[in-house]
Amino acid sequence: MSPTNSSNLPAVSAHGCVTFLGAGPGDPGLLTLRAVEALASADVLIAEPAVLDVVRAHARAGVDTPQLTVVDETSATAGVPVLRDAANLVMEAARSGRRVVRAVSGDPGLDGSAGDEMLACAAEGIPFEVVPGVATAVGVPAYAGVPLSDTSGGADVRFVDARGADGRCWTEVGASDGTVVVSATLETVAAAAGELVAAGRKPDTPMTVTIAGTTTRQRTWNATLGTVAQVLKQAKVLPSPDGHQPVIAVVGERTAAAQRDRLSWFESKPLFGWRVLVPRTKEQAASLSDQLRSYGAVPHEVPTIAVEPPRTPQQMERAVKGLVTGRYEWIAFTSVNAVKAVREKFEEYGLDARAFAGIKVAAVGEQTAAALVEFGVKPDLVPSGEQSAAGLLEDWPPYDPVFDPIDRVFLPRADIATETLVAGLIELGWEVDDVTAYRTVRASPPPADTREAIKGGGFDAVLFTSSSTVRNLVGIAGKPHNVTVIACIGPATAKTAEEHGLRVDVMAPEPSVLKLAEALAEFGAARRAAAVEAGEHVTRPSERRPGARRRRTT
Repeated sequence: MSPTNSSNLPAVSAHGCVTFLGAGPGDPGLLTLRAVEALASADVLIAEPAVLDVVRAHARAGVDTPQLTVVDETSATAGVPVLRDAANLVMEAARSGRRVVRAVSGDPGLDGSAGDEMLACAAEGIPFEVVPGVATAVGVPAYAGVPLSDTSGGADVRFVDARGADGRCWTEVGASDGTVVVSATLETVAAAAGELVAAGRKPDTPMTVTIAGTTTRQRTWNATLGTVAQVLKQAKVLPSPDGHQPVIAVVGERTAAAQRDRLSWFESKPLFGWRVLVPRTKEQAASLSDQLRSYGAVPHEVPTIAVEPPRTPQQMERAVKGLVTGRYEWIAFTSVNAVKAVREKFEEYGLDARAFAGIKVAAVGEQTAAALVEFGVKPDLVPSGEQSAAGLLEDWPPYDPVFDPIDRVFLPRADIATETLVAGLIELGWEVDDVTAYRTVRASPPPADTREAIKGGGFDAVLFTSSSTVRNLVGIAGKPHNVTVIACIGPATAKTAEEHGLRVDVMAPEPSVLKLAEALAEFGAARRAAAVEAGEHVTRPSERRPGARRRRTT
């Protein structure tokens, strides 16, 4: 994404410039538009390790990303890793005349190190700007379903960083009966609760503890100041490897379990935290993966097929030339790959979307139509019902020699495409040039850790969008574990899955990838509701390990 308003950027001087940027508490979607704009124009990106992946996705290719040195020692009071050379890296890069983005967790205005670096820039006359971010102490409670203010707007809210608070600070906070938001670590949160009790808070004061806030790893526990240590122990919350896993604890009456159960919108998403395997390329799976994320899932794309040019290009070359010379009345695209194949051939001949002038264009579904629009072509026909070859045929007009000067259709497709569309068009009176535009071959196996996750139950669900994705995934990666939920796009795909020894748990009500994701979300919601009704802890499928492989139903 390129910057849209360069006037918002600090002026570049001989010493460059620095943007101090808040990356928010963890959810990449919480980056502001201004943050994305600044990242796109950065020459150097200096980010805390915790937010590097969040911000790097929006930086331009080739941006310099020097690594910060994380020192193992920690200060006695802070309890967090020290980043030794951040200020040196920022100043050195700025002095070289480059645009520097310094990204921190949460908001830079609440980061002491960022404040020191701003003072250093000011001392040397280096221009800088501050792009605020969602403060962790505010964003995490919002995602945990814990409001910090009531409807009257008169709530007393105090913020405490337990990693640097002294006795006086605890005494002042303990004297208040309002809400307290405590930034701590998993290892020190119980001690912080003890400090509040010692300062005068009642041990039965409600408290919530949230780890990995705003991410799909988020978990929140309800406790009290007096029971928090026991609750975390019973939940078997393991200490982080470095001993400094950050948590946000909220203390006060608004954290009561009954209220949080009604307001916990994030962790109650139907597929929250589910790792869902999508056997498609990243380009093909874009809209599907976005929909899965909206349900709280973590999609993982694994290509099961690779696309290659046809063995003999002559047929495709003749068809494309026929488009230009007026041989066809219609061209029908049945996949994004078909659009890509024709577009590449156009570019080879120096053609563009204007070559479609006078030709009617059909697309089998929304994704294919979107690929055409990106190419500069608006389809004349997209199925109004089922997004498939059958759906396209339902809307396709029969050949009429009075209104159709040409009776021929160009159909660029894969080498393994079915004959449904060809037969249907012929029945409607059309002549069809069924042309192999590309070949589909089995993709290379995914990385070893992905294969192990597939066979070992590391995925919660897998979405099969065709029979070939079933055969190819099993062929390149092995059979999904019995705990993995199997979701299929239709009866034919389900039959293939069963033939491979898999039990089909979910089937889309109609052959659409978006309906498939919706059906999986409904399955997840029903599963969650059943656990809640039974008084059980809500778990993901991968968290259960039955002793024996489940047998497929017949």
